Amino acid sequence: MGMRKKKLCSIFIPPFTILVVLTCVFTFSSAAAANYSITYDRRSLIINGQRKLLISASIHYPRSVPAMWPGLVQLAKEGGVDVIETYVFWNGHELSPNNYYFGGRYDLVKFCKIVQQAGMYMILRIGPFVAAEWNFGGVPVWLHYVPGTVFRTDNEPFKYYMQKFMTYIVNLMKQEKLFASQGGPIILTQAKNEYGYYEAAYGEGGKRYALWAARMANSQNTSVPWMMCQQFDVPDHVIDTCNSFYCDQFKPISPNTPKIWTENWPGWFKTFGSRDPHRPVEDVAYSVARFFQKGGSLHNYYMYHGGTNFGRTSGGPFITTSYDYDAPIDEYGLARLPKWGHLKDLHKAIKLCENVLLGSEPSLLSLGPLQEADVYEDMSGNCAAFISNMDDKNDKTVQFRNKSYYLPAWSVSILPDCKNVVFNTAKVAYQTSVVEMVPSNFTSSTLSPNRDLKGVTWEVYQEKAMIWGQADFTNNGFVDHINTTKDTTDYLWYTTSFLVDENEDCLRNGSSAMLLVESKGHALHAFVNEKLQATGTGNGTVSTFKFMSPIILKAGKNDIAILSMTVGLQNAGPFYDWVGAGPSSVKILGLKNGTLDLSRYTWAHKIGLQGEHLKIYQGDGLNSSNWVSTTEPPKEQPLTWYKIVVDSPPGNEPVGLDVIHMGKGLAWLNGEEIGRYWPRKSSKHEECVLYCNYRGKFSPNKCSTGCGEPTQRWYHIPRSWFKPSGNVLVIFEEKGGDPTQIRFFQRKISVVCAHVSEDHPSFDLNYFQKAGNENLTNKATVQLVCPMNARISAVKFASFGTPTGNCGSYAKGDCHDANSASFIEKVCLHRNDCVLEVGKGNFNTGLCPGRAKRLAVEVVCS
Repeated sequence: MGMRKKKLCSIFIPPFTILVVLTCVFTFSSAAAANYSITYDRRSLIINGQRKLLISASIHYPRSVPAMWPGLVQLAKEGGVDVIETYVFWNGHELSPNNYYFGGRYDLVKFCKIVQQAGMYMILRIGPFVAAEWNFGGVPVWLHYVPGTVFRTDNEPFKYYMQKFMTYIVNLMKQEKLFASQGGPIILTQAKNEYGYYEAAYGEGGKRYALWAARMANSQNTSVPWMMCQQFDVPDHVIDTCNSFYCDQFKPISPNTPKIWTENWPGWFKTFGSRDPHRPVEDVAYSVARFFQKGGSLHNYYMYHGGTNFGRTSGGPFITTSYDYDAPIDEYGLARLPKWGHLKDLHKAIKLCENVLLGSEPSLLSLGPLQEADVYEDMSGNCAAFISNMDDKNDKTVQFRNKSYYLPAWSVSILPDCKNVVFNTAKVAYQTSVVEMVPSNFTSSTLSPNRDLKGVTWEVYQEKAMIWGQADFTNNGFVDHINTTKDTTDYLWYTTSFLVDENEDCLRNGSSAMLLVESKGHALHAFVNEKLQATGTGNGTVSTFKFMSPIILKAGKNDIAILSMTVGLQNAGPFYDWVGAGPSSVKILGLKNGTLDLSRYTWAHKIGLQGEHLKIYQGDGLNSSNWVSTTEPPKEQPLTWYKIVVDSPPGNEPVGLDVIHMGKGLAWLNGEEIGRYWPRKSSKHEECVLYCNYRGKFSPNKCSTGCGEPTQRWYHIPRSWFKPSGNVLVIFEEKGGDPTQIRFFQRKISVVCAHVSEDHPSFDLNYFQKAGNENLTNKATVQLVCPMNARISAVKFASFGTPTGNCGSYAKGDCHDANSASFIEKVCLHRNDCVLEVGKGNFNTGLCPGRAKRLAVEVVCS
């Protein structure tokens, strides 16, 4: 880990004392915790009579595994988070009508209790529609096929099943005593998700549905408030909330509800074939500070830990298996630094202002054209100020209460006493950690340590490039892919045949016939006479596609087999449940008699792969006689299953599966679904950046990397899925690749850096209030921390003076203290961590008089 973890607290004692009745009250008495009430007014949620300023973090329980949950929750708590937020994923829990599942990654009760044991609150977004780049928006596919059902409108079948599921979840939470009134962690619940974007498309039925959902939710008697995010006609007794990159200007519809931000996106999701988006932490911090400056009281990061779309849970379509989201905790569970650390410092600074923020009204002072201060001052004389520079190009110096304050462009300074700047959103002191994926040797009882899998025993199963067994049915023309498979598999076969005259030019003079295919999505492989001849695919922006490709025919009967594929189902949009997939037109061009339209031919269909039906990837299927042993597994061969037995990678670092030399397919370890893999590359011609300018409004395309590279190369395998030995890795490859080049990689922090100025606001925030805010001196410091069990083994760069660049590319400026490296080596070498006071100690503080000096340092951890 980038940060060392403390032991998880095992006891939760709610800090609740006196019941105070304000605008809205939700209270019960119970043996577990009497009079544990949640109320709210126009300023904030109120917990047992006390207004609370809350920092929340989205962690979705199915996007990690139970073994990771305690560490993720604790790391969030160490980051200054008070509340864990999660959706409830209906299609993961109700697998068919009344068939409920709450095991493994879907053990919602266990996840809630881990949050409770950590002494944290919880927001439960019961929904039940989630969007969330999750398959079908979290709604079960089976519900679409209940006669007469239309999602998310005034439709009786949909409302019946929605209310039944939400009531089931509420009753489960009550049974486990997880609501606040019972001494549990849940303080807020959500009834609907981002419906305001789409309500108009459903007309009057949409309005009636929104009102019904609110009444139904409030009838559940949860004892906690209900909210609806991005709902523009929210009814009484429901809190409307904001989702956006910026919510400082958001105002609730009702003057009696608090200002809540349910989704601040600290990054963005990825689709296969797209670039890798990043949101700079300076901009994230700016948005959070502005929100609280302008009266916000509850803020949630979506996501704080994004995690992994294991199996076939990703939506979109085309959402990657990784749901990393550039979040403060990365997909593998490591703190992303400096993002995690800078936000931790921000949370501390904001919490220093909590009482005066929630107990007074702000005064707005203009300090320039794009500069302003919001000042909060209570009757006791306590004062806090947020000073903003909204200019996205120019730094500014402003006068506030007879003092000068320097503000970098697009930044907010926080003054908990209206005097001292304890934090500026654009000045990042926290270390940067460089995380690398390091290849691990493969070993097993039958393998010597080896980086690759050549010359070892594999087992292989070959699918037929045509319908296997008997066809499920035949049809004149094309059936819709999703309506046919009902999402029981990604795969659906369409096959037919046609005759080619022996005198066709394409058989005699070297010319080629052309295959022209149109599809509603998402991808397909076209086989002619059992040979893969063409592949077509949509993308994350447009799932439909059309392509033309030369094909090789023979005289007489030619068989064409199209393997149509989904890559996650639509997860949002009006009437999204009616979006289809699969081929819509297939034609052969270049024949003497003109275009041969196969679209109205009789097509035979088969749902899924034979290997799927045999379940050769798990349980008894792993030992099936269908597998054939070989030391030379076929390469670049489509429709091939591969199996190999390996040991667990050494150590305890997170593990990723490298499939850069494969095409597209699915992977399992010990029967657990790793997910879809597809090392599809983004365009080389798109715009990527080496350095992102944080200044100005962020959008998902602003700060991208990875142009011309695979969108996702490594696929997370949780450590808890491994046994010490005898692990069975199964790969299904659609297009063809080299399985001997598959690798396990381990995620390691190899280098840490810091770059801090002398005037950086580095007060000891824990000591700030105790000191009485008098005679405080600024002590800009750098703390370098290696992962647990690692030490600082080398100083790669060190300069006190005017260094330039970023971590990995620092350079000395024209002002440089020649003793910088030797001093840092003396203080830091062979230690797990060290603290350096910038501009003090053995640094030459008289260097370059009159110029602002900085310390840049880069060290190796090993």
